[in-house]
Amino acid sequence: MSVLPDSWIFTASCPSKLGTVDVVTRFMAESGHYINEIHSFDDRVSHHFFIRVAFSPAAHFSTDIFRDNFTPRVTPFEMQWQLTPPQHRERVAILVSKFDHCLNDLLFRHRTGQLSIDVPLIISNHPDLCSLAEWHGIPWYHLPVNNGNRAEQEAQILALLEQYNIDLVVLARYMQVLSPRMCEKLDGKAINIHHSLLPGFKGARPYHQAWEKGVKMVGATAHYVNNDLDEGPIITQGIQSVDHALYPDDLISRGQDIERVTLFNAVRYHVEKRVFLSGKRTVVFS
Repeated sequence: MSVLPDSWIFTASCPSKLGTVDVVTRFMAESGHYINEIHSFDDRVSHHFFIRVAFSPAAHFSTDIFRDNFTPRVTPFEMQWQLTPPQHRERVAILVSKFDHCLNDLLFRHRTGQLSIDVPLIISNHPDLCSLAEWHGIPWYHLPVNNGNRAEQEAQILALLEQYNIDLVVLARYMQVLSPRMCEKLDGKAINIHHSLLPGFKGARPYHQAWEKGVKMVGATAHYVNNDLDEGPIITQGIQSVDHALYPDDLISRGQDIERVTLFNAVRYHVEKRVFLSGKRTVVFS
């Protein structure tokens, strides 16, 4: 669903209580704010409520007036809420190694307006894709990493993220395991993409391993980064059936197509404020 150009985004979460939807929608109506899109979910397990509202504001809209009038109403609900203005653009840093399919896709969608983001820089541990960044006019930082300089290299990355005031980090096939300290710094602010094959194949050449086992399905998973390798809260997944007629190179090609679309959707949902963290799980209003 396309977001209207003048739409503000209201997002909130709170403990499950009677009247949570009513307190939000009644305030919107009484204030003259027209709701264009609304999603809500009450998690019966965690007893927590989540809501996202896209709305066209009344004339002479003021965030200060909204806050002053709305806060007293939701204080009894212990509601944590946020307003995002129209045309808001997250500042996204992309980390990449040698594979270019995800980076190329994100930059294309950024350039054509499919992703409402700014990309102030690209960071890589290899020099291979520098020309792609230069073609898009985006600063490129080559920061090689090995077992001896990992802490120093990650400190350089964190310094660049702070220098460029980055909101979100996207690991577009960045083939390095982040340290626990790095994961902690990027908690809830970094999205990773990796292949999803069943059964799971770890180590080198996973698609060749999958072909040898005769897999019938390939896929990809986009998730938030945490200390559990490739096991952070999942945002999006994609799958496609395959058969015996496909060879390892065919599986790789299919898998890369799924990876780029799955990552795009994850980034889009995040920047459109459609993703809520709920412990180790996510609530995604896609």
